[in-house]
Amino acid sequence: MQQEQQKGIYAGVALAILAAIIWSGNFIVARLVINNVPPVTLAFFRWTTASLIIFPFAYKQFVAERKVVVKHWLYFTAAAVSGVTLFNTFVYLGAHYTTATNLALIGTTSSPIMAIILARIFLKEKIGLLKIVGVAICVTGVLFLLIRGNFKNLLHLHFENGDLLVLAGAFCFAVYNVLARKKPTGVSPINFLFIIFSMGTLMLLPFYLLETSEKSAITWNKEILISILYLGVGGSVICFLIWNSAIKILGAGRTALFGNLIPIFSSIEAALLLHEKFTLMHAIGILIIFIGIITANFNLFKKA
Repeated sequence: MQQEQQKGIYAGVALAILAAIIWSGNFIVARLVINNVPPVTLAFFRWTTASLIIFPFAYKQFVAERKVVVKHWLYFTAAAVSGVTLFNTFVYLGAHYTTATNLALIGTTSSPIMAIILARIFLKEKIGLLKIVGVAICVTGVLFLLIRGNFKNLLHLHFENGDLLVLAGAFCFAVYNVLARKKPTGVSPINFLFIIFSMGTLMLLPFYLLETSEKSAITWNKEILISILYLGVGGSVICFLIWNSAIKILGAGRTALFGNLIPIFSSIEAALLLHEKFTLMHAIGILIIFIGIITANFNLFKKA
């Protein structure tokens, strides 16, 4: 029994890390296409793609579980608004007004903290001393990356208007983390995603139409199509499935901490794909964040 529990915990950790790896590409894609695709349009096509892909796999469950869905329509609306309609839309909007570094680091640092606080308030998840220390270490590691390893840069650290949009997106994802933990019984994981994807996309539709009426038409190319496919399949369907599974195993607060790995993987991907420098500063920041995550989850592994 104990061995099975231990395997379950390690599986939850592996799923959370895998989701962070795939999600980290979201910032790379945003940086590649944001000047060619307006933010709401990018979000709309991402979630439309995800909804269409997941529909054939969720149709039977949706028909069988429709009564439960209707009964909990308010819950699904909140999950769709926070996790789909607003979360990445705020991130894509913020990309127009702040640096790529702030885009990744501010969002991934603040969201886990918000999720832990919300999980404590609404889910009564405990916030032990080790978790508090672990969160502080994670924040220190991300801050170390933000100031480029030079603490003198703290004096010149400033936040743009877009940073507020990123913070808003981080809060939305923290809300989604808590809601995902309270998924109504009788709704399968695949149907849950289909519902929030499709509802979130429908709520984006009027804003997409408004944006297209004010912006010039998109010049479609191979790069844009591949980027939207990546966001729709990897960053949406696959990531949300495995992230929700991790939340079910580890809890909302603990799983959210693994979001601190996103800027690490983003840095590595930027070095490999965009030929940006990966320095000793990045290695130190990675080490600090890993120590923070291990510290925050120490009791979890100890119990296993």
